[in-house]
Amino acid sequence: MRKFGNHTVGVDQGDLVLFSDFEDDGEMWTGEGPRLTRRSVRFADSYDAPPVVQVSLSMWDISNGANARADVTSELVTRDGFDIVFRTWGDTRVARVRVAWISIGPIRNDDTWDL
Repeated sequence: MRKFGNHTVGVDQGDLVLFSDFEDDGEMWTGEGPRLTRRSVRFADSYDAPPVVQVSLSMWDISNGANARADVTSELVTRDGFDIVFRTWGDTRVARVRVAWISIGPIRNDDTWDL
């Protein structure tokens, strides 16, 4: 468990289309084997320390001709942002993916003093 002490807690969130590969025959739609897409996200404001980030699929459009294989995670979390990483493998064909995210962490408040 993460404890934030006497800090004010900030929450930021978003929802973004990570890719839409069926439109231009991109790798997630036409490829096979291990595939990865990474997208950087910046927070609206900086946190005092790297926040906790939760990501989830909010939409995916996937072919029914193979097994559905997907892994979505957050990586490289800093005070200013993080990366969303989507992976698939095998013969899975993913047309498009939208990812929702939420970050929770300590932020400065007006009563914080630097000594």
